[in-house]
Amino acid sequence: MNEEYDAIVLGTGLKECIISGILSVDKYKVLHMDRNNYYGGESASLSLNQLFERFRPGQKPPASLGPSRDYNVDMVPKFMMANGQLVRVLLHTDVVKYLEFKAVDGSFVLNKGKIHKVPATDMEALKSPLMGIFEKRRARNFFLFVQEYDEKNPKTYKGYDLNRMSMADLYKQFDLSEETIDFIGHALALHRSDAYLAQAALPTVLKIKLYHESLTRYENMLSPYLYPRYGLGELPQAFARLSAVYGGTYMLSKPDAEVVYDENGTAIGVRCGEEMARAKIVIGDPSYFPTKTRTVGHVVRCIALMSHPIPNTNNAHSVQIILPQKQTGRRSDMYVFCCSYAHNVCVQGKWVAFVSTTVETPNPEAELAPGLALLGPIDEKFVEISEVKEPVSDGRDNKAFISKGFDATTHFETTVEDVLDLYKRITGKDLDLTSKELKSSEADE
Repeated sequence: MNEEYDAIVLGTGLKECIISGILSVDKYKVLHMDRNNYYGGESASLSLNQLFERFRPGQKPPASLGPSRDYNVDMVPKFMMANGQLVRVLLHTDVVKYLEFKAVDGSFVLNKGKIHKVPATDMEALKSPLMGIFEKRRARNFFLFVQEYDEKNPKTYKGYDLNRMSMADLYKQFDLSEETIDFIGHALALHRSDAYLAQAALPTVLKIKLYHESLTRYENMLSPYLYPRYGLGELPQAFARLSAVYGGTYMLSKPDAEVVYDENGTAIGVRCGEEMARAKIVIGDPSYFPTKTRTVGHVVRCIALMSHPIPNTNNAHSVQIILPQKQTGRRSDMYVFCCSYAHNVCVQGKWVAFVSTTVETPNPEAELAPGLALLGPIDEKFVEISEVKEPVSDGRDNKAFISKGFDATTHFETTVEDVLDLYKRITGKDLDLTSKELKSSEADE
């Protein structure tokens, strides 16, 4: 261990493993360490026995739930956009060869207490029960504009300058109702609050466009999302393999790993007991940098094991439901994530659902009631509250580059934004994700 490296990465959470893999491909000499004896950190996947040991120490799972080894329950479950940044990172690094993906069956939104399929195209808008007949036509015109919009082709701008115009003004041009704006902003553009309405329209239009492009990326997609068979626990391990292929060194079970700083407060390496590894930069999750991070909020997540699909989702084996803040009278959105034996995350005939949101009151579990009400009967329930931390500086000054904690979303877009931001802070350049094109064979229908 007493060697010099270009980078030392602490923690094998998904963000850290992606960065480690990308830097290894960029020919960095990387040492990757974790205090735990398993991969994944905060974003680990647990077997049934591990799940019970974590939430109910000493209690054995009931036999009715089936064999423990058939469960891969993600602690921070997230779907990935079929045409999103994470899929592009997987392709850029060739990590796709280690993974098998399956399309997600449904994308829904809560409106007036009922679950509806999210309409994402001009044709779906015309069929959606979310809107009346005149609103459907207005929504169809809006979706046609977004689908045809091309930053490189001014003819598609239709006279709108999306860099100067706010998103609220663009909605006004199409005369969209508040309820339509609500599901477009939160269930398609995946914004977590309404602050985007006052901001430039272009980023939101591109987000809605990404949703549509992901939905049409592969044949017969019922939602824009993909999810790996056997859960997300496969992802950190896949990036760990990638790093190893390019010469990266991995060390698990290092509970005493601590960052070493010089007299100027610059990170210069990591010490484990008597040994010390030196590095030009140190990267890691917030738990390894207690004095360099701050708590910015809390997320409450409930894991529910069930013997049926979520009602009113067309018996979907996998589904995301977004509960926009206005629909529940909250300041932040709520997310429902559900997967089943179809994705090899539990035994035949079982479903694993999650409800998550940002904590707003002293009684976080009670806040999940609107999401839990959608699930139907629950066999077993586990609730966890996590701190969300972020670095107090960008790391350029002290060479300690720290990822942010995981938010309440059940999709990967904010996670990958953080990884790409980390990469830019570390290398000074944007990660080029344009070099490889997607092939339809990469997704298993």
